Amino acid sequence: MVTLLFELSGEHPSLPRAELECVGEVVEGSTQVAIAECASVEEAGRLSLSHTVMTYLGGCEANLPALDDLLTTLNINAHGTFSARVKKIHDAVMPASKEFLEKFIGNRIKGSVNLSCPEEEYRLIVSGSHCYFGRALVHISRGSYNYRNPLRRPFFHPGVMLPRMARAMVNLSLVQKGELLIDPFCGTGGILQEALMVGARIAGADANRLMVEGCRHNLPHAEVVVADAAHMPFPSGSTDAVVTDFPYGQSVWIHSESMDLLYREALNEVNRILKPGRRAVIVTHRDIRNRVGSFRLLQFHETRIHKSLTRRIMVLEKV
Repeated sequence: MVTLLFELSGEHPSLPRAELECVGEVVEGSTQVAIAECASVEEAGRLSLSHTVMTYLGGCEANLPALDDLLTTLNINAHGTFSARVKKIHDAVMPASKEFLEKFIGNRIKGSVNLSCPEEEYRLIVSGSHCYFGRALVHISRGSYNYRNPLRRPFFHPGVMLPRMARAMVNLSLVQKGELLIDPFCGTGGILQEALMVGARIAGADANRLMVEGCRHNLPHAEVVVADAAHMPFPSGSTDAVVTDFPYGQSVWIHSESMDLLYREALNEVNRILKPGRRAVIVTHRDIRNRVGSFRLLQFHETRIHKSLTRRIMVLEKV
């Protein structure tokens, strides 16, 4: 196990930290920062709501004498050129400026400073009344997610979930390489694509034949079928994870008599195909926490998309 320090996105108060469960166990944290015990560094690259992954070197109170003591104790000798970077979270109580702190740290590390192309990067995160210090291992780029913008896919349909959020939903399910993830409302296949990219096996269903044909264009080798989410052609207890974005409006293609009935039947079917102890991540515009049946509700998150749409995200465990 390795102890890693994560600089988290500030776009949502709870999702970035919750996402870390797919790579390790969070042992400490504050606003936009977390420390986790992880099996490997490589797995951290799958995260979508973290900015930087670091080797955790130590922490202290957010004041200069405490930071000086920490750096003196660490007695860092850089293995090549280095840079020192500082991130001050909005609730940081340390009055010293970012620029001052970067010079302060740089003067206490032995080696040659190179701000443009350093061989090593040391980062200090000041969050609230605490400082977290680490050496950068992975910078998680948004570029690859932007490149997978739904508009660039062979088949596009409005209202789809963007890749970074779809990846976060996949990560909340804790699906691992080689395991099976199913999306019963797969639409154009955005969630399935992100699951495939973390090494999962994928399968999907949708009641709308046009969506299934489009999904096959986007993911030619995926197993995608035309099926009602209340009657999916997958064996009971066969699935390691379910991640899906439930239909939002009456204009969607549904076979049930009402949206309430659709939700109830679909959740029952998700419970049937899921293995015991495994997770379903359900995204919907309604708060249906009181309708999860025999599932155990592990997490609930809300994220506002625009004036008329708030996503509710439930992380459920099959008992």
